[in-house]
Amino acid sequence: LKACLWSIKHGYRMIDTAAIYRNEEEVGEALKKCGIPRDQIYISTKLWNSDHGKDKTITALKESLRKLGLDYVDLYLMHSPKGGNTVETWQTMVELKKQGLTRSVGVSNFNIYHLEKLIEATPNDIPAVNQIELTPYLTWDDLVKYCECKGIVIQAYSPLTKAQKLQDPKLVAIAKTYGKSPAQVLIKWSIQRGFVCIPKSVKEERIIENGEIFDFQISKEDMKTMGNWNEDFITGWAVINDPWIP
Repeated sequence: LKACLWSIKHGYRMIDTAAIYRNEEEVGEALKKCGIPRDQIYISTKLWNSDHGKDKTITALKESLRKLGLDYVDLYLMHSPKGGNTVETWQTMVELKKQGLTRSVGVSNFNIYHLEKLIEATPNDIPAVNQIELTPYLTWDDLVKYCECKGIVIQAYSPLTKAQKLQDPKLVAIAKTYGKSPAQVLIKWSIQRGFVCIPKSVKEERIIENGEIFDFQISKEDMKTMGNWNEDFITGWAVINDPWIP
């Protein structure tokens, strides 16, 4: 609750949550307390794997809305391709969008093959978003190009590598040239790549720091250098490599 309120206080206007995070009620409470009109805050939540299938998907979104205290969310994502019944679930999400329960629908942790199979099955309903882990150490170049070609917006989660690369001498050196922290440089890299970056923190000072990235630009040379850092460094869930389950 505090993290949400601090974020809104310091200018953040997008909150990313999910059924599996078990914090939708706290997010809803923060929305009530923050004093900012609903239409000025972008709320995203996600459908968990065990809720795939037509009836369960409908029930899951309505339950998320109840917990959030909202009539609609701005974005509803299929959390991963792991739950199966992928096409039926996606078609149901599209229908829920038509009903006004979500403004947009998308996916998370989908690779090129997953997206190809989904688009093949529902060519008129391409996902608006694919939320994936993305950092200079995990660039998914082919997947990024594919999404850009299809007009799929990329949201980058865990942009700070869960702090596992913040002491990397290469990153520290670049950060020093801009008078910024390694975390700020990672966030700025993501934004300059054109991604929707969603950093996470529960400390107010870090929330403030993560937002102070609009007063500098990473040079083309440094962006090119950072673009060569990929090492397929996945910090958490490797479900993006799971097989397609129609």
